[in-house]
Amino acid sequence: MASEIEVNDQSFAEMALEMAGKSETEARATGAVDKADDEVEALYEERFRTAHSPLHRAIWEDQVPIDLFDYRPPYVDPEIEKVMESSLDVLRRRIAEGTVFGEADKISRETFDELGQVGFWGLLVDKEYGGSGASFASFASFLGRMSALDPTVAGMASVHQCIGAVDPVSAFGTPEQKARFLPSLASGERLSAFALTEPGAGSDLTALTTTARLEGDEYVIDGKKLFITNVVPGRTVGLVCMVDDRPAVLVVELPEEENEQFHLIRYGLHALRNAYNHGLVFNGFRVPKENLLDPGHGDGLTIAYHGLNKGRVALCANAAGSMRIMAASMIPWAHKRETYGQPIVTRELVQRRLGRLAGLIVACDALVAWTSRLLDEGYRGEMECIVAKIFGSEAEVTAAIDLLMRTHGGRSFLHGHVFGDYVHDFLAPSIYEGESEMLSMAMFKSLVKDHGRRYFEPMAKAVQAAGIKKMNPTDPKVIWAIRSQAFEYGKWLAPRSLRPVRKPDLPPMPAALADHAEFAAKRLQKSALEIDGSMRKHQLGLADRQARIAELSERVIHSTTMLVTALYGARHDNEEIQLASEVACDEIKRRLTGDRPTDKEFRRQVKLGTAVAEGAFPGMDDIRQTRILQDY
Repeated sequence: MASEIEVNDQSFAEMALEMAGKSETEARATGAVDKADDEVEALYEERFRTAHSPLHRAIWEDQVPIDLFDYRPPYVDPEIEKVMESSLDVLRRRIAEGTVFGEADKISRETFDELGQVGFWGLLVDKEYGGSGASFASFASFLGRMSALDPTVAGMASVHQCIGAVDPVSAFGTPEQKARFLPSLASGERLSAFALTEPGAGSDLTALTTTARLEGDEYVIDGKKLFITNVVPGRTVGLVCMVDDRPAVLVVELPEEENEQFHLIRYGLHALRNAYNHGLVFNGFRVPKENLLDPGHGDGLTIAYHGLNKGRVALCANAAGSMRIMAASMIPWAHKRETYGQPIVTRELVQRRLGRLAGLIVACDALVAWTSRLLDEGYRGEMECIVAKIFGSEAEVTAAIDLLMRTHGGRSFLHGHVFGDYVHDFLAPSIYEGESEMLSMAMFKSLVKDHGRRYFEPMAKAVQAAGIKKMNPTDPKVIWAIRSQAFEYGKWLAPRSLRPVRKPDLPPMPAALADHAEFAAKRLQKSALEIDGSMRKHQLGLADRQARIAELSERVIHSTTMLVTALYGARHDNEEIQLASEVACDEIKRRLTGDRPTDKEFRRQVKLGTAVAEGAFPGMDDIRQTRILQDY
């Protein structure tokens, strides 16, 4: 029996949380986030909003729109391709020379400058402001290649152009602001960061305490920020702060030296060891009032949410590159290390690890290609980008711990080893751009929002209008009050419950991948009743069922990844990519069903791992294999 839920005169989101036993403060904060989310939605054409997104349609409509999940290779303009190849050449040469990093083992100013000279920092800036105007799909694909050479340098491109100042100014700046800020951001003269997190404001973005008050023609900033990547004196920062009691974003050009009004907080940080990460303290720091970004409607949270999607896709691309580096580290060791007179590369468990790793890489490649294309086409893509971020970051953790570390054994912990030196970088993405489980709940909220407003909110409001204090579905007065709304809900529920799941309209593809795609599509369709059942059972109290929300979201994430990966593999002629897609889908399917792996699946993993060990896996040619430590 569903629990009784208090009903009062509040917004639906606030009412839901308070009825789940939450504080008035949390209810108000959630209402503010809901409002910001609605304002972000309003930035997009109706057909590109969340309720019309591929993932939402795959679950709530009668059939999965396969064409919106299918792979389409991005077009790259020859001029943009030249910038990308030149950037890769710069990084290859500097890696060979050992000059990528400088003081304190951080990326050197010379590396930043030389990359700027070939156009690296302006790839996503429009041509009229000195950039290349690259599509995001071409940029994301390139970022995967760049991260296979050095994930930190690739990560700085994402920090600067996706979540730093480039995206907020490009998307929300006035013509004057764009002309003033973008040229120096495109050239790399002023690299950028985005300052949102505070000591007490992480997942709760409404807990901001940094303020900016208007005095004459300037804003005066006071407050502290924490965990800000790529920030040193002389950088340009998109600063989220409170202006007139509302979140806002100011473009702040930091001075070349610290002073009484601005200084850094320095601390040790295991992750991002080759990049600067500092806290910021503002004490009466002044910026021109013309530096305030105006989203047109909404507030600073609208701007913050807008840029996060690109950063999440970039994180998945970076994960694919990092895992290729792991593979390049495992291959020579597997050939070198012997047990009982045979190199471990001949052992099935090691072959299986390499095969699984290749599967994770291709799944990430598929998600990057899919989500970046959706963003280019105009979709908001929030849920789809969350899928890429969560799967990519968790795949990187699995690859580092279960595959890389176990293969290298004790040498993993030596100074100078790719695992020992960068393990925190491999683990940290599961927190960056939103901790994975928190993001899964945010995705679920977006997934159920339209369905809830359409069917459950009218019933709750009908009970409220009838003056009934508790929404008990067994109470005759409640049943009578919601009779009209329940009838509308039943018109959706009955056909969906009785009708068999429709077979997806798949393109021609290999039989094994077609089976996986069909399975995944049907799983997404079946998710509608699973999700609706939880909404019906817990009603307004569902917000407090975090474990159930996370579990339902995880199933959606894996089904989506499986569908995208199967379609991606089918569009490639390369045998190893197709096989890696099968291996990835095999593993995801087992997570969804709980079945044991078959001998046929093991054979696929071993076959793929053998091909990886022999250098047949694509995308590995550019990676320098690491030397074997303590080779005696």
